Amino acid sequence: MNNGSSPVVLDSFHRPLRSLRLSVTDRCNLRCLYCMPEEEYKWIERTEILTFEELATLARVFMSLGVDRLRLTGGEPLLRRDLPQLVAMLRQSGLPQQPSSNGDSALSKPSLGLRDLALTTNGLLLAAQARDLRQAGLDRVTISLDTLRPERFRALARYGAIADVLAGVRAACEAGFDRLKINSVVIRGFNDDELGDMIAFGQRIGAEVRFIEYMDVGGATHWSSSQVVSRVEILDRLRGRFGPIESLNLEAQGAAPADRFRLADGTVFGIISSTTAPFCALCDRARLTPDGLFLLCLYAHQGLDLKRPLREGASPDELHALITERWQARRDRGAEERKTLRARGPLFQIEELRQDVHLEMHTRGG
Repeated sequence: MNNGSSPVVLDSFHRPLRSLRLSVTDRCNLRCLYCMPEEEYKWIERTEILTFEELATLARVFMSLGVDRLRLTGGEPLLRRDLPQLVAMLRQSGLPQQPSSNGDSALSKPSLGLRDLALTTNGLLLAAQARDLRQAGLDRVTISLDTLRPERFRALARYGAIADVLAGVRAACEAGFDRLKINSVVIRGFNDDELGDMIAFGQRIGAEVRFIEYMDVGGATHWSSSQVVSRVEILDRLRGRFGPIESLNLEAQGAAPADRFRLADGTVFGIISSTTAPFCALCDRARLTPDGLFLLCLYAHQGLDLKRPLREGASPDELHALITERWQARRDRGAEERKTLRARGPLFQIEELRQDVHLEMHTRGG
């Protein structure tokens, strides 16, 4: 709830716009088989990438519409040079605002400010940047880590070293990120025998592990339903190792993507089951690609270009109106619609991805 003091824009299913994923780059220093399995990719031209100032401007407009959670994604966001500078700009933009004397402007309305500024990263470059990101005002870090075994990491990611990711995890803890999360995509026959080990790892470092069902989005051109390990199966396997598991979903607030659970010893973990149990009915999040395409759903085929009006001099109020109109018309329930398909394969074929870089997961962000 907004307590009546911050604007709320609702879509066709009365879902508010509360969370925004800002993809700051389409480049990545890994080539994970579930996200970027191909040998060659098209990239967004560097002149088309939004500047920090442009990102901050759009973020302010989104916050004027009720967005109070921002997450920086990619690609790999830490490849974007001077990222702590953007964090500081967003943190400043997200301070609670009081209405100005110009009551006619949409941006003059009061705002509750930014509740959460987070980052999702593969962790390879985090050791060198964690402290600066924390000092700049970043609240939380989520690190993607799908295996604890060096040989598997190399087979899955094809580049990098797991030692660098673990160094990033340690650096995040030392920098004061005390709500650390570890995201782990579970793929049958590859890493589904590490569920318990991943929970134990989270216990050792004080992080909450979140298992993610393998999703048929973006660049997942090798996806098949047979590789999906469902939430039900994940829970069954964890019960076999840890005993009774309590659901915390009745205690949950808002539209977080993960269902949360608690082991008998108090360890909390999550499962994001977008493939077998979608949460579209509660989804309050949108995405902005590195070149300013506004996407209403992770499964969306098209988006609204905000870069062009921004660079052509559109005022904040004009951008506000464009975003409002698009969100109010939103009827997207992509994951639910995918679940109903009898013959379900990859969302996009290689030929489609090569024609439109915005269809790629590494462009639209996770």
